[in-house]
Amino acid sequence: MSARADRPRDPVPSARGPRWARWVGWFLARVVWNTRVLGREHVPADGPVLLAANHTGVIDGPVLVGAAPRPTHMLIKEEMFVGALGRFLHAAGQIPVDRDGGRGALAAALGVLKRGGVVGVFPEGSRGRGDAADARAGITWLALNGRAPVVPVAVLGTRRTGEGVNHVPRVRRRVVVAFGEPVVLERPAGMSGRQAMVEANERLRDALALHVAATVTATGLTLPTDAPLESAADAGAAET
Repeated sequence: MSARADRPRDPVPSARGPRWARWVGWFLARVVWNTRVLGREHVPADGPVLLAANHTGVIDGPVLVGAAPRPTHMLIKEEMFVGALGRFLHAAGQIPVDRDGGRGALAAALGVLKRGGVVGVFPEGSRGRGDAADARAGITWLALNGRAPVVPVAVLGTRRTGEGVNHVPRVRRRVVVAFGEPVVLERPAGMSGRQAMVEANERLRDALALHVAATVTATGLTLPTDAPLESAADAGAAET
């Protein structure tokens, strides 16, 4: 049975999302793993907000939800929405992304923003080195159409060199989640929509890459140096 057939019909997430989901994220980030949160003051206290995070490991999403100062709806690949996990993610207000297009996910996320909520996105699109060398245009479209500032987020420590992208770190692994200063993306007068998207996407990619690099320097936590396909499948590297 396909992932699409096995999961329930996509709900329309509220702006805030269930409070318990945020507490689950907090427990995972602060109790299961040792997460240090920096720059929470950079996340606007109200109104629509996009969180743009780098992506290296499987726990990035729950750790970000637990570290964020506001309830957050993450865009998550559709394949995760199966079985008990899928029911949990739906109940928690997370948004499945169909990798064949993702229009439904963008529409759901835009609805959250228009209701004044927070949406979390991994612009790189998949787990990798986490250096933000690439950024897909979906988050830029959301920022321009949802009139939402974009907060770059550096997530470090969730995957180390030699660990597979699906590796779950052992308990109390040191992790850092750092929120940067918001980036406001706007379409300049007289510029075509296509050109505005291209320039805004480049600006966002550069902002995220610079923020990740600065956080690495400030904290001493490094990004994995291996490409995801070169990582050992879930074989944990020696931890110190």
